Amino acid sequence: MKTIQKRFGEKVRELRLARSLSQEVLAFKAGVHRTYLGGIERGERNPSLKNITAIAKALNVSLAQLFSFD
Repeated sequence: MKTIQKRFGEKVRELRLARSLSQEVLAFKAGVHRTYLGGIERGERNPSLKNITAIAKALNVSLAQLFSFD
C-alpha cells in the first residue's frame, strides 16, 4: 500500500503535468525550492499545511482536489 506522501506526490505531479508546468515553475509559483517540490512528488517529503495550501493555489485547485486520489 502506498503512503499518503507517495499518493499526494503523484497527485501533485499529475496536476502539474496536466497544466504543462515544469517543477521549477510550479515551485516558484508556490514559493518553495524546486528540489523540495521534487521530493514531494517522489513521496520523500511530508509537506506542511502551509506548503500544501501554497501548492494548491499555484495549481489553481482546491485542497479537496489535491487530496482526491484515484
